[in-house]
Amino acid sequence: MPTALAIDTATAACSAALWRSGAVAAGRFEIMHRGHAENLMPMVDAVMTEAGAAPDTLDLIAVTVGPGAFTGLRLGLAAARGLALATGAPCMGLTTTETLAAAVAEASVAATGAIVAALDTKRGDYYVQVFDAAGKAVSEPAVLAAADLAGFVAGHAEGRAPARLAGDVQDAVAAALGAAGLETAATPVIFPDAKVVAALAAGRFRPGEKPAPPAPLYLRRPDATPAVDGGRIRG
Repeated sequence: MPTALAIDTATAACSAALWRSGAVAAGRFEIMHRGHAENLMPMVDAVMTEAGAAPDTLDLIAVTVGPGAFTGLRLGLAAARGLALATGAPCMGLTTTETLAAAVAEASVAATGAIVAALDTKRGDYYVQVFDAAGKAVSEPAVLAAADLAGFVAGHAEGRAPARLAGDVQDAVAAALGAAGLETAATPVIFPDAKVVAALAAGRFRPGEKPAPPAPLYLRRPDATPAVDGGRIRG
């Protein structure tokens, strides 16, 4: 198994973790709506120090690529690429939704219900992806209004077992699905955690193979866009 450093800054949480010898050797996780840029690298340093790992022992860098907050995604990707460049380790990207689903699947391996991972876009709708009971994606990630959630989930989820929810909008998703007669079950999985990212990345890593460079997964345009005149002040 590789030694992998994982980071996540895609949502209202910030985390870092080191995977070594088939398990998480050290990890840090903190919910925060701001301050990712100031806290990420101290977290990485703390994780590396606690695990007694030197940068040149890293086999892999892993990072969440979205969907999530535009600024957070760019921060995480920039940090991961910088760490990969400094250490010479390859860099792998994983989505926030698959990370959420994997955490749910690991916590309840005997459950049979589909997993619905959903995150707040902060624009009145949700980033949503449906997974089977084992955490395998059965839909593509999408941006959906509350009115469209039931049809989307029903079209991808199989079986009658309650759908297990993950993400920071579980109450809203449960209400929307419940109004359509779909049963749900809440879980404690709210935000992606670098510990799960590290485990997923380590499981996919193949020595000698170079993963595709991670790129941000944007499902919609950012709030801020460049001015058409390049930002020049008109006289």
